[in-house]
Amino acid sequence: MAKSGKRIKAAVAAFGQKQDLSIEEAVSLVKENAKAKFDETVDLALNLGVDPRHADQMVRGVCALPNGTGRIVRVAVFARGAKADEAEKAGADIVGAEDLMEIVQSGKVEFDRCIATPDLMPVVGRLGKVLGPRNLMPNPKVGTVTLDVSAAVAAAKSGEVQFKAEKAGVVHAGVGKTSFDEKKLVENVKAFIESVKKMKPTGAKGTYMKKVSISSSMGPSLTLNVGDL
Repeated sequence: MAKSGKRIKAAVAAFGQKQDLSIEEAVSLVKENAKAKFDETVDLALNLGVDPRHADQMVRGVCALPNGTGRIVRVAVFARGAKADEAEKAGADIVGAEDLMEIVQSGKVEFDRCIATPDLMPVVGRLGKVLGPRNLMPNPKVGTVTLDVSAAVAAAKSGEVQFKAEKAGVVHAGVGKTSFDEKKLVENVKAFIESVKKMKPTGAKGTYMKKVSISSSMGPSLTLNVGDL
C-alpha cells in the first residue's frame, strides 16, 4: 500500500495543475506516469448531461476501437445447431443453450461478452438478474442478439467496446493499455469519444458532454478540454 501511495503522489506531482488538456497531451502524461508492475488499462470517464432514468435520455452503444483494447475477451454464445457450430468456428470460448443457462445460474460467469441468437433469448431472459448487473445481457442495439454470430464473435474478439450511461450519466470504458504506442491510444480515445457523441439522445438538453477524464488503472485522472472535442 505504501508503494502504491508513493506512485499516486508522484503522478499527482507530475500532473501538477495540468487540466483541460488535448488528447495528445493527456495520453502522453498518463503513459509517462504509469509505474505499476503490470500493463495498466487506460480508462476514460465521460460525464454526460443526461438522466438515464428517462428512456429518451439513455446513452448506449458500441465502439470498434481501431487498435483494440489489449485485453483477451472471453465470449459466450447462446445458440443451437448450425449457429452453435458457427460460433465455435469463429472462436467463441463457451457455446450452449439450456446447459449454458444452468452454468450461469449456478453463478459461474467466466466470460466478458455474451451473444445470443434471437431464438435463444427466451432462455437468456431467465438470466437477467445475473447478466444484467454485469452489463452482459445480449441486446440487439449493440449487435449481441444476432443471427450473424460469426461476425459478432469476431467483433468482440477484435476490441469492440460496449458502453452504457450509469445512473449519474457517466460512461466508462477501457480504451487500451499503457504499453500501446501513443498514436494508437490517441486514435482509440478519439474513436470512443466520437461514438458517444453520435449516440446523443433526443431528450438530452443543454451541454451533452460536460467532462471527460482519462487515467491509468492505478493513477490519478486528467481532464480533457471538452471544447476541443
